[in-house]
Amino acid sequence: MKNAIHKRIGIIGGGQLGKMMILEAKRLGLYVVTLDPDPGCPSSSISDELIVAGVKERDAIFDLAGKVDVITYEWEQVNAEALAELEGKGYPVYPAAASLILIQDKFTQKTKLHENGLKVPGFHAIGSFGTLREYAEQNGFPFMLKTRKDGYDGKGTFLIRSDKDLEAGFAALGGGKLTLMAEAFVDYSVEVSVIATRGINGEKVVYPIPRNDHANSILETSTVPAGLPEDLQGHIYKAAEKVLDIFEGVGTFGVEMFVGKDGGIYINEVAPRPHNSGHFTIEACRVNQFENHMRAILGLSLGCTDLLHNAVIMRNLLGQGDGKANVAGLEEVYALPGVNIHIYGKAQSKTARKMGHYTVTADSLEEAQKIDAKAAKIVKITGEV
Repeated sequence: MKNAIHKRIGIIGGGQLGKMMILEAKRLGLYVVTLDPDPGCPSSSISDELIVAGVKERDAIFDLAGKVDVITYEWEQVNAEALAELEGKGYPVYPAAASLILIQDKFTQKTKLHENGLKVPGFHAIGSFGTLREYAEQNGFPFMLKTRKDGYDGKGTFLIRSDKDLEAGFAALGGGKLTLMAEAFVDYSVEVSVIATRGINGEKVVYPIPRNDHANSILETSTVPAGLPEDLQGHIYKAAEKVLDIFEGVGTFGVEMFVGKDGGIYINEVAPRPHNSGHFTIEACRVNQFENHMRAILGLSLGCTDLLHNAVIMRNLLGQGDGKANVAGLEEVYALPGVNIHIYGKAQSKTARKMGHYTVTADSLEEAQKIDAKAAKIVKITGEV
């Protein structure tokens, strides 16, 4: 690939992340084929072709492969086994299917990290209600009960605070129909993430560390700078780079971490794709996470991740009510300095669904916080019946 790059990109998943990947692919004049079950998905209006099918449908994924030179995906809950088959037939898939299979199951993901010397919250497989009760008796409360697969944005998790929560938690997560795991509750001082990209040749770049604040297990804001000591930042970067090497990742990854009150750095979850907490890079960095993802899977040199502004805050815009999506406050919010709005183009609003985000860039963190406080009161996405 020294003299040419792939011309046709296949993306499994046509949501907001896929759409942002396409925007970067089109800057390079690439032809993009998207696979998504929703004919009106956010990516539909800018894809060159849209295959309307489920992201786990093997035949549809093979159909996609026949139309493109390289395949990537916007989230991890896809048919990794089908992608492994394609790799075996010589089709380039990034990140690799073998790593995706490990990451899809939070238990095998944590096992791989632990075996390679990285700190993770204590974890244990839960095969029955009896196993759950035994874990609680041995380890105490609180702890997290999680589905091993398919959980995101608070879905597939249940905080067990006391013995009274055991039956409710077990029932809420499938009552034994789904594979579960228990995870120790980390007493942390701050939650952060590292957005990092690894190229085909092992080249790596990392982005400034955001501090992440959540509400109801959904990311609310990402703030840069995170306000961490320089030596701690160095340890966080090293841990993230090791994660990429462990999974032999090609593309942009999001590595979520807890900084424990004991000073330890605990890997919470690994996402083998661009990450919600990395959206700040679009306005705030020389080369954003989506462009570097494209560069990586195309075998190109990776771009500079330096900040262009002293401070940036990214805030998710969640649906407020169910119904036809209606965006209010755009004119007023755009009167504020340093604000950029991203509306994902989802036709239907759902309560707590990610419908868009905005970033605030400023010369100081204090200024960014003041503008964000105003903007948060202005722009709303509601559902109209």
